[in-house]
Amino acid sequence: MARQDNQRLQQAILQVVRQQIEQEDPPETKQTLERLLSEGFSQGEALNLIGYVVTAEVMGVMEEGRRFDRDRFVAALFALPKLPWEQE
Repeated sequence: MARQDNQRLQQAILQVVRQQIEQEDPPETKQTLERLLSEGFSQGEALNLIGYVVTAEVMGVMEEGRRFDRDRFVAALFALPKLPWEQE
C-alpha cells in the first residue's frame, strides 16, 4: 500500500474515532480518551491508541468475516494502552 493510501486510511480511522467521541457512541470511546489523557498520554497518542482498537475491529470484520461485537470493542478500549493483538 502506498504511503499516501496509508495516510488516507489513518485519517479515515481517526475521523471514526473523533465521530465516536463527539457523538458519545459508544460512550466508552470518550471515557477511554479521558482516561488515557489523565494517565499522561498526549491527545494524539490517545487518539492513535483508540484508532488501533477501531482498526482491529474493522479488520476482524473484514478479514475474518466476524460480526461487530460491541462488548469485545469496549473491552479492548478499556484494556488500552495494551493493544488488541497483545490481548489474544
